[in-house]
Order: sequence, then structure tokens, then C-alpha cells
Amino acid sequence: MKISKVTISNFRSISQASFDCDDFNIFVGQNNAGKTNFFEALEWFFNGTPKGKSIKDLHPKGDTSKVISVKVEFSGALHGAENMRNEVNKTKMLGVLSGSDVLTVERSSEDHSKRKLTINGEVLAKNPAGFDKAFNDFLPKFEYINTKQYFDEVAKYSAKTPVGIMLSSVLEEILTDNPRYKAFRDKFDELFDDEGSAVKLEFDRLGGSVKTHLEKQFAECTKVSFEVTSPEFNDLLKNFQTRVDDGVETYASEKGDGMQRALMLAIIQAYADYRKGREDAGKPFLFFIDEAELHLHPTAQRKLKNVLLTLSAELDQVFINTHSSVFVADDHPGQKVYKVEKEDSVTSFKYVDSLDKPYVVFELLGGSPSDLLLPRNFLIVEGPSEVELLTRVIKRFYEDKPKIQIISAEGDTHQAKRSINAIRKSFKPLENSIFEERMIVLCDSPTPKAQGGFDDFMKEFKDFSDRGQIKVLAHGSLEECYPAHLDWKRTEQQVSNMTGKQKTQLSKRVGDGISKDQFESEMKSVFETLILAWELAY
Repeated sequence: MKISKVTISNFRSISQASFDCDDFNIFVGQNNAGKTNFFEALEWFFNGTPKGKSIKDLHPKGDTSKVISVKVEFSGALHGAENMRNEVNKTKMLGVLSGSDVLTVERSSEDHSKRKLTINGEVLAKNPAGFDKAFNDFLPKFEYINTKQYFDEVAKYSAKTPVGIMLSSVLEEILTDNPRYKAFRDKFDELFDDEGSAVKLEFDRLGGSVKTHLEKQFAECTKVSFEVTSPEFNDLLKNFQTRVDDGVETYASEKGDGMQRALMLAIIQAYADYRKGREDAGKPFLFFIDEAELHLHPTAQRKLKNVLLTLSAELDQVFINTHSSVFVADDHPGQKVYKVEKEDSVTSFKYVDSLDKPYVVFELLGGSPSDLLLPRNFLIVEGPSEVELLTRVIKRFYEDKPKIQIISAEGDTHQAKRSINAIRKSFKPLENSIFEERMIVLCDSPTPKAQGGFDDFMKEFKDFSDRGQIKVLAHGSLEECYPAHLDWKRTEQQVSNMTGKQKTQLSKRVGDGISKDQFESEMKSVFETLILAWELAY
């Protein structure tokens, strides 16, 4: 049983987002873009509002007029029902599924203590498990390993720490095969979680007695009920510490950050080995790992990814927030990558395909051209607006053309020099850059104020100029070159009043809206630059 689709509304910075999920899901983006908000939205979906927290804290900017909704579509629902521990609830769940292997579950702020189920387009009037917590027996086991804890707490085995959560889950899976453990677990569920449990019946009896006395003072009182959260069985497995002997035997919490993170990796690997050895599939896990690469060497990062890929290829599912190119660079079946961005305090999610991926990796590596390996050619442009426009146009109209890497010089001829020299340096072992006579530079037409710097640039790269590798726009900015269609074109004065963000937003609109004919005929100098980059490409 896995998550096939997530739809979120009004959860903190996520105003509206809907996207498909695969076995292994990677989310990348700048700090404060909203990646953790997505993870915490799913945590809220599974576990509800944390004790001591207010639902108001989850609303966008505290605006409680907006309804929070986290809707999750699950596939493999029949497998989830078959693996329920509680036989009564299993029978009920299989009954309402009626052979359907897909269902949608929603938690909203309108009644955040309950979740609504939709099967075959029909919303169920009642949770078949009786109450919200018992429904978790049907859902995959949610494991959120976040980085908010202090690192001296990471390796302690307690109910709330990542390693404790991970190890207790592995231990519980192993113990499940023990008949005495199973009997103990069944008795625990009978006492606390069944609708007809002794504890629940006693609270109902007490509520009736209190109601009898209360209505003597308030006749309008018709019912008193007590809802008490039953103890978490899994907490029984989380109250322990660990010691590690690496020449000096001490508690793991006294080891370095790298050892603590490596310990978590080893536990996941142990779980993976156990999973492979089981004949039956068992209950599926959802691993949500925040910044999985922290304190791990790149080699260890790749090892971690390989272990998680092995798990997710079968029953389990993985979601990772990361700033590491190691997790993004390689393609794998069943992998999806999403770029998380925030604009005007609103988070959005964009699927990263094969054309977008080099730019994501480029950004994760710090934006140095020397980090890029062997595209078909390089095109160095003035700034982010050109990058946004051209990547969109290429994806829409020219996917069959040679792959070129577009690099922003941030509107600076000095940066253009550094970019050219970085590309040269990348291929120093070949003595001369293999792109020396192939890379293209696209410049704005210089203003009188910038003419001196532009002339110096042209002198320094005279060979480039003589070979025709430096192209110049017809105007002093990209915005002046846009077609007048839909009010895209700007005058020189209008451009001078625009912020960088406004220019980038405009370039995205043009890139998404311009037709192939308009681009080729009305932005001819830009199109001809692309043609040259393709012609000179390997």
C-alpha cells in the first residue's frame, strides 16, 4: 500500500498543491522554500494535531478562515486491509473496499480529529475502524525522521528521536513473528482500542453516571462522554539507550554527528536485510527523511540512497528532502524529483524532468560551471530571465535538438569571463577546453554607460568574437526584444523601473505563452543564437 497522489490546501505556506507520487520521491529547494511544511502536512494527516499545539499554528499566517485540507490517495488498499492486526476492523475494512484497491483519505481543519474516506467516488459516512486512531492500523506505518532535534539527542532511544523511532519499528516488525508478542499485542488492542473494550465501556458507564447528576442542574444536558487517548503500544519499545564501541565504548549520544547519522543508516540497512528475508510482505512503511544527507560523506549518501531504493522498489515508500546533488543526479525507475519554490510566501512544487535536472544539479552544486560534465554545448547568457525563457522554449519546441547547458552571467561581463574560464578549467587535462570553439555567449546590446566594460570584454575574448561565438541582442535588454503580443514587450524606461524578480516572472510568462512562430520570427536574434549553439554542439 503506497501513496499515489497528495493534494494539500492552506497548510502554512502551501496554498494549493497536487502531485503524483512514486516509490522514491525527492524534494529539493532553497532553505525556507516549504519542503518541511510538506512533510509536516503529511505528519498532521497521519497523527493529527500534536499535543500542546494549536490548529491555528498550521493555518497560512494564522488565517483560520481558510480551511486546511490534506488529501492522500492510496493504491494497494486491499493489501493494507489484509495486514490489519485487528480482525474485526480488518473484516469491516475489506467490506467497505468491496474489491477496490484505491481509496482517498482526507483530514481537514473543519474536523481535524477525524478523517474522511472516499471509495469509488463515494464519501463514507463513518470510519469503518470506528475511530480515527484505530484507522492507522490500516494505513502504512508513517516514520518521519526530521532534523529539528539537537544532534546530541539523535542517537538516544526515546519515543520522539529519529533513531529510536527507526529501531523500535524494526524491532516491532521482528517481534511480530513471535506468537507470545502477538498475543500480548492483541490483548492490548482489546483493552484499549476495540470499540467494545473494557476501558471504553467503563468510560461510557462513567459518562452516563455523570450525565445523570449533571442534568439535575442543567436539564438540557443530554449526554456526557469521555474521550481519552489510549496509550501508544509502540512507546513500550522506545525507552532504551545504545552504546557503541569504536575503540572507546560510550553511549551513541556521546559520539560525533557523523557516527550518529551513520548509526541511523545502519539501522535502516538492518531493516532492509530483515525485509528481504521475510516470506510475507508485512505492513508497509512510509519513510519521510528530512535532509537525509546531513553529516554523511557523499559515498555514505549514495549508500543510503541505494538502501532506500531497495526498500521502495517493493513494499515501502520513501520521501526525502535534500540539498544534496547525490540524491538527485542519478535516474532510477520509480523515482520522481520535485523542485520546491516559494514566491510571495507561497510554496509550489514543480516536477523535474530530464531537461530540468541539469539545472537543479547545477544549483545544488553551487552554480559553478566547473561542476558540470560534458553537455553537448554551453550557452552563457546575461541573467536568470534568459535562462527561464530559453529553458521553457527549448522544452516546448526543441526537445529533439542537442542538449546545451545555459548559464547565467548575472548581468555581469566579469561573471561571463569567470564562466568561460571555469569551463576552460574543467577540461584543463585536455590542455584546451573542448568547448573553446563551441561555447556561445549572448550579450545585451551595451548602453553608453556599459560600453567601456563591453569593449574590454570583446578585446579579452577577441578569438571568440572573430569566430562569431559572441552574439548581441538587438536591444539593451531581453524585455525590449519580446513580441508586443499580450503586453510582453517593454521600453527601455520600463525595464529600468523593473526589479529582477519582475523580470524573471515576465520571462516565465513569455516562455510559457509564446508560440514557436513568434519566437522564431519576432525574437530572431535569440533564436539564431540557439541555432548556432546547436550547430556547434557535439
